[in-house]
Amino acid sequence: MQATLPYATIHEIFRRFRDAEPEPKGELEHTNAYTLVVAVALSAQATDVGVNKATRGLFAIADTPEKMLALGEAGVIEHIKTIGLLRNKAKNVIKLSQRLVDEFGGQVPSSRAALESLPGVGRKTANVVLNMWFRHPAQAVDTHIFRVGNRTGIAPGKDVVAVERAIEDNVPAEFAQHAHHWLILHGRYVCKARKPMCPNCLIRDLCPFEEKTQ
Repeated sequence: MQATLPYATIHEIFRRFRDAEPEPKGELEHTNAYTLVVAVALSAQATDVGVNKATRGLFAIADTPEKMLALGEAGVIEHIKTIGLLRNKAKNVIKLSQRLVDEFGGQVPSSRAALESLPGVGRKTANVVLNMWFRHPAQAVDTHIFRVGNRTGIAPGKDVVAVERAIEDNVPAEFAQHAHHWLILHGRYVCKARKPMCPNCLIRDLCPFEEKTQ
């Protein structure tokens, strides 16, 4: 595991990320807090592109918990056939919709604990919703962020919670809101798992990763 980079280096890394993409966006399509929760829950072990393709039709007719419950589990399955683990995910979408109606008046709650109480919603999903919808600087750590955090020394950690805490501890406050988006995009398109695109990397000179590609 890499040692944590100095503060000045981390600050410069995120300054470059911000200069390159001042307002990074999540790639899951949604129209409100509820559709964001559902989209993120469906995205486990699936690509954002695949989820978007499936949810366009689904959200056109079911963009609230009440409408999703009216559609029913079988109706959800019909719309998400192209997504992996579809039956379990459809079941969770109905369960979380029911819980939102029963416990939260049909509204998506804005605390991590309340979000994590929803079926199919884990810490990462809760953090995505807190960050993207409620504008809280939560850090949703996926495989891309875990890799980039450890490979670069920005946020080293043995598990996703450790990396999440390292981001919170190490990233300067002015970059915290968008930090996880910059790291996800960097990991998805540049700092790839098998063949990182080091020649195209805007932080190559600041990165201690020893196995850089030429």
